[in-house]
Amino acid sequence: MKETSFSDWKIYLRWQLIHAAAPAVSSNFGDENFDFYGRALTGLNERSVRWKRCVRATDEQLGEALGQEYVKRAFPPEAKAQALDMIHNLIGVMRDELSNLDWMGPETKKLALAKLDAMVLKIGYPDKWRDYSAYQVGRGPYIEEVWRVNEYNFRRDLAKIGKPVDRTEWDMTPQSVDASYNPSMNELVFPAGILQPPFFDPKRDDAMNYGAIGAVIGHELTHAFDAGGAQFDGEGNAKTWWTPKELKTFRTREECVIKQFDNYQAEPGLHENGKLEIREIVADLGGLTIAHSAYEETLEEKPKPADIDGFTSEQRFFLAWAQIWAENVKPEYARRVLDEDSHPLGRFRTNGPLSNIPAFSQAFGCTAGAPMVREGKQLCRIW
Repeated sequence: MKETSFSDWKIYLRWQLIHAAAPAVSSNFGDENFDFYGRALTGLNERSVRWKRCVRATDEQLGEALGQEYVKRAFPPEAKAQALDMIHNLIGVMRDELSNLDWMGPETKKLALAKLDAMVLKIGYPDKWRDYSAYQVGRGPYIEEVWRVNEYNFRRDLAKIGKPVDRTEWDMTPQSVDASYNPSMNELVFPAGILQPPFFDPKRDDAMNYGAIGAVIGHELTHAFDAGGAQFDGEGNAKTWWTPKELKTFRTREECVIKQFDNYQAEPGLHENGKLEIREIVADLGGLTIAHSAYEETLEEKPKPADIDGFTSEQRFFLAWAQIWAENVKPEYARRVLDEDSHPLGRFRTNGPLSNIPAFSQAFGCTAGAPMVREGKQLCRIW
C-alpha cells in the first residue's frame, strides 16, 4: 500500500465502484462491463435480457423473500418427503461403505460413523424464514436501491459479531440450482432449486432420480469423508481425525483419478487439471458409486423394472447422470473453466467417473478396450 501512490489508489477505487455499479446504471456502463467479463472472458454474444437480470438481482439481495413464493409454486411437501427418503437411503449406504473400508482403521471408522450420524440435513428451504421488515424498498434510482439493500445485508452480517452461530441459517436461497456440504457446520444443503428436473422429478422412475440427484447427494456426502473432510470433526471443529497412514492411502488413490483427468483435452494441448479438480472428480466417482448401490437396494425383492423408451433401468440410471451435465460452451468459457474452476467440463465430468464403474460397461455392453472402459491398474476406486 505504501508503494502505490495516492492518486493511483483513487483511480483503482473509482474503477472498483464503477465496475460494481455497472449492472445497475445506464446501459453504456453495463454494456462496456459485459464486453470484457461476458464477451471476452466467456464468449457470450449478448447480455441477459432485463427481466432475467432483475430476477437475479432480487435473488441475490432478497433471496428468501423470493424463495417463499418459489417454494409455494415449485416444491410441494410430498416432493420434499420423497427427496428426504432418497437422502436417508444414501446415508444408509454411506454408513455401510464406511464400516467396510479396507483403508480406514477401527478407531477412525468410529469417528466417521459418529460424524455421519451428527450430519445436519437442510433440504428445500429454511424452517424459519429471514425477516426483511427492517428493509424498505424506495422509489429512487435503481442504483440507490441496490446500495440500500447492500447496506442492509452488510449491517445484518455485522450484527452477528459476538453472537453464537445460528446453525439454522442458510447460505443459499431456496431457488438456487446448487448443493453443498459445509464442513464447518457438518451439514448437507439441497435447496428446492436443484430438486427439480433434470436433477429430480417426483413423477419420474427411481433409476433416473438416483442417477441424477442421487449421485449429486452422494457427491456432497463424500466430501465429509475425503481429505478435506478429514480436517473437520462431527461438530465442524477444525480437527484432523485421520491417521497419517490413512491420509497417505487416500492420496495414493486420488493420484489415479488425477492422472486420468490430466489426459483429457478440451482442445489440442489444453488439458483438464486433475490436481486442481481432485476433490470434485473424486466426489463424482464416489457419489455415483454410492447412488448406484442405493438404487440397487431399492430393487431388492421387487420385480425387474420395465424398459422405458428402449432403455433398461440400469441404462437410465447412467443416462440421467449424463443429462444433468449436458452443456454447450464456447471455447473462451472452456479455457476459463480449465484455468480456474475446481469442476471439470461437463463432458469429462460425465465420462470420467462412468469409465471407472464396471456396472456402466455392463449396462451398455462395452467390451474390453473400449474408450469408456478402464481396467486393471487404470481402474480408479475410492469407496
